[in-house]
Amino acid sequence: MADSSRPDPAAPGEHPGTGPPGGAARLFRRRPRRGSRRGPRSARRTALLVTAWTAAGILLLGGTGAAYLYVKLNGNLSSVDIDHVLGGDRPEKSANGSRNILVLGSDTRSGANRDLGGGGDDGTARSDTAMVVHVRAGHERADVVSIPRDTLVDRPACTGQDGAEHPAARGVMFNSAYATGGAVCAVKTVETLSGLRMDHYLEINFRGFQRIVDDLGGVRITTTADIHDPDSHLDLKAGTHTLDGARALGLVRTRHGVGDGSDLGRIQLQQAFVRALLDRIDDIGLLTSPKKLYDLADTATSSVTTDSGLGSVNALMSFADGLKDIGPRGLSLLTLPVGYDPADRNRVLIQPEKARQVWDALRADRPVPRGATEGTATGEARGVVGAERGE
Repeated sequence: MADSSRPDPAAPGEHPGTGPPGGAARLFRRRPRRGSRRGPRSARRTALLVTAWTAAGILLLGGTGAAYLYVKLNGNLSSVDIDHVLGGDRPEKSANGSRNILVLGSDTRSGANRDLGGGGDDGTARSDTAMVVHVRAGHERADVVSIPRDTLVDRPACTGQDGAEHPAARGVMFNSAYATGGAVCAVKTVETLSGLRMDHYLEINFRGFQRIVDDLGGVRITTTADIHDPDSHLDLKAGTHTLDGARALGLVRTRHGVGDGSDLGRIQLQQAFVRALLDRIDDIGLLTSPKKLYDLADTATSSVTTDSGLGSVNALMSFADGLKDIGPRGLSLLTLPVGYDPADRNRVLIQPEKARQVWDALRADRPVPRGATEGTATGEARGVVGAERGE
């Protein structure tokens, strides 16, 4: 299954690049005035949304109040010392300058997220969205591999961040790793699955996602088909809509309202929505409003959990600066090659040879071969949602 549509100019015949992925984003740039010629889309800089909001908000506010705001944003952040818990029993760090980041969306039903989760509070949380972001050496290109939450995997034994020991399990859903042992088990499962060292970890929760969309004043999309899913509280007719945070959350979580009802279709919707979200950021000109930037930075830093290496505003700013040269043409977006489980269409199985091609390419810091994603399962939801620009 190829989720990309643009050719990779650096490698004919290899996996093409696409627009920004679900869970990744770019540094802000000043938006041209209405009527002026818009610069090339490749000039947009790519980084994580939370990183951009935090960095830009602090830098633009300035003055004596900046120190207080810096301390407040720093205090918002939560982090997990994954390196300490996992110790040395993990893949080696890359020697070629590339970096890997595991990005998760958490669907905890507890606390303020209870009414947003679409289910009861069973005392656990799951990784509703999972992506491995591979930043290539030179930091001018990146690959994003989405891992379906319903993928059946062999989960390794792991120690949770609370110190509890969890035995290995065979043939379990991928998102059970996070439900079992939190961020540490999720990272170890991905490292075991891919053979790649995860240099960083970033997680965002339901409430934070909803507040970010609301802080932006909603996101405008166009649907090519009706989407109706009582489980995610979503009812959209085909056409153009401006989604508030609650409906946006319903859209990126729905799996029964579009396509074949699988998690693969949901991944396609998530990718399409994030493109619309990034266009919205461009449209509202955040650099002209320090207060809006700070509000977004406050929301974002209150809603994320990172590894200890990204657990400060300074670290996030430095990390964002290292990604500023990645534009849309330098980004390749794909889904881990899988096929439907013959025993249960709600589960998917990794296609070993094709998956190996994906992970080998990332390990070697080269583009993923086009053939690695051909002939794999799709979600049959591609093209259902697109961005609707305000120009």
